[in-house]
This record gives sequence, structure tokens and C-alpha cells, in this order.
Amino acid sequence: MSDSNAQVVEEFRANGGKVGGWFEDKDVLILQTTGARTGLRRLAPLVYRREGDRIFVFASKGGSATHPDWYHNLKADPTVTVEIGSDTSRYTAVEVVGEERDGIYERHAANVDIFAAYQAGTDRVIPVVELIAE
Repeated sequence: MSDSNAQVVEEFRANGGKVGGWFEDKDVLILQTTGARTGLRRLAPLVYRREGDRIFVFASKGGSATHPDWYHNLKADPTVTVEIGSDTSRYTAVEVVGEERDGIYERHAANVDIFAAYQAGTDRVIPVVELIAE
């Protein structure tokens, strides 16, 4: 985990899910995946979207041309642990595709402007992943 991610995770846990900096006004969770190659636990602080009882994360990697490592990890093992606030639960990660994906991403980008720039900055379709409680 990068030093900046480690600092965000530490701040998140110390403050019941609240963090400052870039994440300050956004809904943030900590996604725990199992490394696809290493089998080690990996942590990623992510902006998420809630629609009713549904929770979504976005494999944007800042608009990079490649998917983030956490996305490859959950494709290899979709059982993940998620921290939201001070609660920790197990989920199954399922990619959302097609028109449903497009609608969710569009609503998210309208709410968190930078995500529109992320999609505009890459040729790949940024994956939308639903986290389904086990």
C-alpha cells in the first residue's frame, strides 16, 4: 500500500470513517481485497456511491489507462471486506455492465465531478462494481 493510502486508512480508522484532504467531502470506504498474485491482504480507500441499499465503487485509478490493482484482485477473488465508518462487513464484488453501469457512473460523475474527468481522460470504460452484503 502506498504511503498516502496508508495515511488515509489510518485517518479513516482513527476518525470513524471521516478523512480530510481530497476525500474530505466524499463518501469513503476501505476495500480489503486478497492480492491476486501474493494472496496478501490489500487495502484501498475508495470513494463510493450508495443508491438505496446498493453500494458501488469505481475502478477509475484517476483516469489512468489501466485498471487499479484492487480491481484485478477482486476479479480473482470477489469476496471482500469493506469498512464503512466504524462498521466492517464481508461483501461479494460484482461488476455492473451495460446500460445499468452507464447510468450509475453518470449519476456518480454528476455528484462527484472529478469522475467525469476520469472517464474523459481514458479510452477504457471505467468499471463499476457493486458490493453485495453476504
